[in-house]
Amino acid sequence: MADWGLNYFIVFNMRNTFGNIFTLTTFGESHGAAVGGVVDGFPAGIDIDMEFIQNELNRRRPGQSKITTSRNEADSVELLSGVFEGKSTGCPIGFIVRNTNQHSNDYDNMKNLFRPSHADYTYYKKYGIRDHRGGGRTSARITISRCVAGALAKLALKEKGITINAYTSQVGNIKLDKEYDKYDLQQTESNAVRCPDPTKAKEMEQLIAETKEKGDTIGGIITCVIKGCPAGIGEPEFDKLNAQLAYAMLSINAVKGIEFGIGFDAATKYGSEINDVFYNDNGTIKTRTNNSGGIQGGISNGNDIYFNIAFKPVATILKEQQSVDKNGQETTFKAHGRHDPCVLPRAVPIVEAMAAMVILNDILAQNTTKL
Repeated sequence: MADWGLNYFIVFNMRNTFGNIFTLTTFGESHGAAVGGVVDGFPAGIDIDMEFIQNELNRRRPGQSKITTSRNEADSVELLSGVFEGKSTGCPIGFIVRNTNQHSNDYDNMKNLFRPSHADYTYYKKYGIRDHRGGGRTSARITISRCVAGALAKLALKEKGITINAYTSQVGNIKLDKEYDKYDLQQTESNAVRCPDPTKAKEMEQLIAETKEKGDTIGGIITCVIKGCPAGIGEPEFDKLNAQLAYAMLSINAVKGIEFGIGFDAATKYGSEINDVFYNDNGTIKTRTNNSGGIQGGISNGNDIYFNIAFKPVATILKEQQSVDKNGQETTFKAHGRHDPCVLPRAVPIVEAMAAMVILNDILAQNTTKL
């Protein structure tokens, strides 16, 4: 028998494509020339609103407020293909966003060491090389491509009456005390934190500002709500809708957990307390509660789909820390440059983008299940 371990090896390249029918393939690094991608499987005949797409990028853009990184990028997107006379053609949509404000020298003192809780060490162990400038391929700047593709997905979902809204529901120990349906989610964009409660938003903003002043970072929770998704989307086995959404959310930088509906609170309840009881509402089957978060058995039930995503504090802190270099020598360092003290305000549109791509992909897949 051949010794496969000695005589053969298989090289698995980095996977840069998301989705099955509606797909996004991304490219670029934080301090490279540009970030971009190719969207494939997008339906033909969809009105392409460039102002809307650019606004989605503006929501993610650095330097948008005093509580975000001061990196000043316009993040102007250029669509290269797949659109003619304002409508999608069904062909691949290529796009590019050029980097213009890189300060690569800010990372020179970290070139040969591993920053705590960053991807430096793990990336180096996997590939034997890494781009130290802003984290290279592991930087959250790569999520630009997700926001472009997500904006396109939103435009398609809009024609189906499906909307996706995310908001900051907790920063540190400051959190909203009501369910999503008790807030006007249109107020989310009225403040820098992207919180629909103006009073709590001010408290959150102050906490982030104080954290930034100390050179530290802080985490929190984003809540996402999908309205208008019809029943029957998703699958009952491995590709459960909640599993797909969890996969999408956990692929976002700094995400550490996700819960659907009442989530982990369900672990302390009896079934009789939380079962979503069905009833007939003039010929339409509905449930009296939505503790499941709009998904049962891995398939949407027609209710609002809602979930919470936990984000850890950004790993880069502007304080002296201990670490080791590539040779294992212990060292101390202090990070320089421009960094977010809290990722949540800029992560809201990223969460919406990933959710939009999942839902559109599954709706397109649903069209293949029966005549």
